[in-house]
Amino acid sequence: MRAAPRTPLVLAVLLLAYVAVPLAFGGQDYVMSLIIAALTIGGIAVAWALLGNLGGLVSFGHAAFFGVGAYVSALLTLDAGWPVLPAMLAGGLGAAVASVATLPALRLRGPYFALAILAYAHIFKILAVEFESVTGGAGGLLSIPGFPTVLGLELGSKVGAYCLILTIVLAWMAVYAAIRGSTWGLALRAMHDSELATRVVGVPSTHLKALMLLVSAFMTGVIGAFNAHQISFLDPDYAFSGEWTVLPIAAAIFGGYRTVWGPVIGALAVYLVDQLVFKELMPSGHQLIFGLLLGAMILWSPQGLLPLISRLGLRSGEGGDKEGKPGARA
Repeated sequence: MRAAPRTPLVLAVLLLAYVAVPLAFGGQDYVMSLIIAALTIGGIAVAWALLGNLGGLVSFGHAAFFGVGAYVSALLTLDAGWPVLPAMLAGGLGAAVASVATLPALRLRGPYFALAILAYAHIFKILAVEFESVTGGAGGLLSIPGFPTVLGLELGSKVGAYCLILTIVLAWMAVYAAIRGSTWGLALRAMHDSELATRVVGVPSTHLKALMLLVSAFMTGVIGAFNAHQISFLDPDYAFSGEWTVLPIAAAIFGGYRTVWGPVIGALAVYLVDQLVFKELMPSGHQLIFGLLLGAMILWSPQGLLPLISRLGLRSGEGGDKEGKPGARA
């Protein structure tokens, strides 16, 4: 019942995203490219937050799932003649299958799990380089098919690609919210307090964490496939770049990875402000300002930007109530 008052706000945000942004920036290819890149990072950030918040697993290796999804989709369209959109879903499935290799790392905890996943990302990168007959090796893949036209919308255009990645990201946010609100989500959150206690009452904690890993890998793989078809080029250094891990983590932490909207808002804020403002101020050292901003956010509000805004809003609301009440104390 609580969701009803929020429905008009959500619809207004969706209308703004799908209509106002293309109308305002549709003719500016550079700005649209930045927004698409920010949403790409935001989609990975949602997948990372799903694993980190619900699964309780901090991953430093989501670049592995991004790269596998990108290569699977690109190879299916180049060599097997698959249509792009089904190939993107297959790319997600390929990333989920690849994540099975990382399941033994679930026995590890904390930084040990994070470093183990990072090692898997490096292994997948080496495999992409060595299997030159399949992946093109270090030279990569060229002329990857672009997006088709669907219902009159040319997905290969900047506006079309924006609408596609926005739809994917919103779908991942819906999945995140659905899992978090389910009985599985309740069990996963309970595991954060005491995994041993949840096992005692019959919660299959290892199976649930494995499921979160598979879902997170699938999400990231689809985003990787989208990116491959958008830029029409792929090589191991790009596909398995550490930026596909670091930037989403920074975005999720900055926006608030324990909220549904936080990772996406964080990605838009972090990436767009960095590229449009900080890069103009310091072309060769703009990452320094970004790092200082992220550090300040972690110290000031460890829960992220959205929780901070909520707290400030509540405080201002309480102040307004006090001022409006007769006889309220100063």
